Amino acid sequence: MKTLEIRERKQKLISANRRAYHDYEVVQKIETGIILTGTEVKSLRDGKVSLQDAYAAFQDKDSLELSMINLHISPYSHGNRENHEPKRLRKLLVNHREAIKLKTLIQEKGMTLIPLSIYFSGPFVKMEIGIVRAKRKYDKREDTKKREVEKEIRRKFV
Repeated sequence: MKTLEIRERKQKLISANRRAYHDYEVVQKIETGIILTGTEVKSLRDGKVSLQDAYAAFQDKDSLELSMINLHISPYSHGNRENHEPKRLRKLLVNHREAIKLKTLIQEKGMTLIPLSIYFSGPFVKMEIGIVRAKRKYDKREDTKKREVEKEIRRKFV
């Protein structure tokens, strides 16, 4: 009987949405694939992407097709007339069971899907999306207090 050798793919971070952790409480993280054109991938290799205002949503209430909306990938600098639109709708690749699970979680009050990071996993572009709930102002203040206390503790013991 042969043993299967599992190889880890090399991962290279393209961009991370650090502000998401400040504005939202991340309930769960999911890795998805994303359908891109050639010039979009080349532009991603240059690091020209903005996750700032992007979010994921289903096409309509009956569909299980998940799409990324407002993801800005700058046009490729050496592109020609076949260059892509910067903020076009991009389909996310999740399996059927995950799509059903995501749809039920989103239908809960106050839950949203936002991109947390985009990266290369081997030759593939992957996106980590988070199921998030918006933080209230006082929650943000508590988080900053905790961070300051942790910094102070580290300073005293280091």
